[in-house]
Amino acid sequence: MSHVVIKSIPIQARIHRHAKQILSRDRARAQKFLAGLHPHGPHAFNARKLQHPDLNGKAQHFENLAVVPPAGDATAAHNSIDVTDAAVNYTVPVEVGQQTFSLVIDTGSSNTWVGAGKKYKPTSTSKSTGKAVTVTYGSGSFSGTEFTDQVSLGGHLTLKDQSIGVASKATGFHGVDGILGIGPVDLTTGTVKGTRSVPTVTDSLFSQGLISTESIAISFNPTSGSGDNVNGELTFGATDTSKFNDSINYVPITATSPASRYWGIDQTLTYGRDTPLLQGAAGIVDTGTTLVLIATDAFQAYQQATQATLDRATGLLTITDDQFAQLESLFFQIGSETYELTPNAQIWPRQSNSSIGGQDDQIYLIVADLGSNSGRGLDFINGFAFLQRHYSVYDTTNSRVGLARTPNTTAETN
Repeated sequence: MSHVVIKSIPIQARIHRHAKQILSRDRARAQKFLAGLHPHGPHAFNARKLQHPDLNGKAQHFENLAVVPPAGDATAAHNSIDVTDAAVNYTVPVEVGQQTFSLVIDTGSSNTWVGAGKKYKPTSTSKSTGKAVTVTYGSGSFSGTEFTDQVSLGGHLTLKDQSIGVASKATGFHGVDGILGIGPVDLTTGTVKGTRSVPTVTDSLFSQGLISTESIAISFNPTSGSGDNVNGELTFGATDTSKFNDSINYVPITATSPASRYWGIDQTLTYGRDTPLLQGAAGIVDTGTTLVLIATDAFQAYQQATQATLDRATGLLTITDDQFAQLESLFFQIGSETYELTPNAQIWPRQSNSSIGGQDDQIYLIVADLGSNSGRGLDFINGFAFLQRHYSVYDTTNSRVGLARTPNTTAETN
């Protein structure tokens, strides 16, 4: 992959009022992953063929060779991972026609749509196809009409005649205008009436020659305070060398199912230098999960090692000031590299304790129980709490995940 920055757009973090259910929402999302619902990694279509044998032999190639299942299969709409599950969402400014919308970044869905907040106003570049669009996200949904319009992500990343949904009704979305869907194209199947599938923004960037590799790189900064913070960037088709240290370590998508259906990797997890938690386990990297979730047996070993107490109000582990002083790092061995979550990186930002229903004077850990024992093919989820300390790359073209250390990896925040 090229290390030349094509264009990066700013990410704004939003901590939602429903963050008080942070653990239950993350676990609900994890259970959908464990069930193999709504696969959205580079092998997503192959995974869906296993779930729906009637798709075998019927795939067609679409523009950038992303595989598309037959029309009428609305599995993507009904088996969706809910973008509203996350206690922390990330938004980017996207210009559609002559308006700028604040859209949620979602790697787990693929339709881009507007109108949840600011209403869409057609201009000379707008064209209605007249086709109905409906997407269900679990506890959220939208319905409306498909348009094509000019869509700009900033700089020279301006798409012509990009398919977008214009919502006439949207539920489950607060303080945002819609979604920028950057998952695989097959997740659009069944969402636009009378259309086999529609090109995603990433598809169009590739097919219109604006990027040479179908990849997305994400840089987060640790969240501070309980408000909205511009604290990251999203880069299409390249990586931003100013955002990470040394080089990016790429690993192939794990062969272990169901993790292989998502952005799945293999890793060994150790607390300190001497307490193993997971050995060669398969799991996923997920921007839509807020915490770091680990299998129940690994979580119990972590709780014992830290001597943390389970807090009933939040469902998270809590430690005293003295225990925090003794807290050791977590080490994630992924491929040939080992990544660290320092003691500061293992705690919820103290300024945001109230957003999760916690007490201002408490210390809450961001490592939580996945809800099932190890050995089920998805033993961990490295969520936002991990990703805000590391640079991540989601490379569909080469079926791999990239990670790199950043200046935030060892930053003493929180």
